[in-house]
Amino acid sequence: MHKTREICIGKVKIGGNRPLVLIAGPCVIESEEATFRHAERIMTICNGLSVPFIFKASYDKANRTSSSSFRGPGIREGLRILSNIRESLGIPVLSDVHSIEQIAPAAESLDVIQIPAFLCRQTDLLVAAAESGCVINVKKGQFLAPWDMKNVAEKIVRSGNEKIILTERGFSFGYNNLVVDMRSFPIMRSTGFPVVFDATHSVQLPGGKGGSSGGEREYVEYLSRGAVAIGIDGIFMEVHEEPEKALCDGPNSIHLDELPSLLKSLKALDSLVK
Repeated sequence: MHKTREICIGKVKIGGNRPLVLIAGPCVIESEEATFRHAERIMTICNGLSVPFIFKASYDKANRTSSSSFRGPGIREGLRILSNIRESLGIPVLSDVHSIEQIAPAAESLDVIQIPAFLCRQTDLLVAAAESGCVINVKKGQFLAPWDMKNVAEKIVRSGNEKIILTERGFSFGYNNLVVDMRSFPIMRSTGFPVVFDATHSVQLPGGKGGSSGGEREYVEYLSRGAVAIGIDGIFMEVHEEPEKALCDGPNSIHLDELPSLLKSLKALDSLVK
């Protein structure tokens, strides 16, 4: 496997053949109390296993299946909550941006700006994100070949920012279905940038429930092990204390109670591979 560059995100270092990093949290900010509770529980689990941790949650889910779906508290309140988590718990935080106008306020509160998969080819958005100086995590579009991500990374690099992470989240395979091509990990790592596997979105069934997306969380464990065995730099998971009651992406989120055992096995596998 190609060795990737090392990127510092607060106290967390990803890439450069360093140990596996976890990016995790609920899909969306449901409330300030619930978001803090999730962040604290995941942090405690990661501290116990010595796994570097970046907290993620969206302040606005701008690409929900239905216009009536819960989107989150919005950028102002959402960034306030994420900023408080970063300051109170001392952990890096990540969230999505959906427009150029969101980048400046997001850069003040976030350690990592995430470009959603559907927007990974939007040149102006990539350039503006790059110019913020933040670490940029770009999710590979469900419509994009892994070798095409070099062009995405190049847009950011030419804008003066080499703090890039590339994330695989599955490829559209027929209607309402995604599949993970394991070849994408070494191909994307050949760019020299750290590669993350979004294990929970990769088992999503987009629009599979008609008015919302479905999911097959029972396969998260197996796909995660396969990706870690290849030698990826980080794993991305949406977790929830009660996925059945989650306001977004519940069917593909894993139970928070299941995270310790899964993370323990992934860490052991990562140590063996690296």
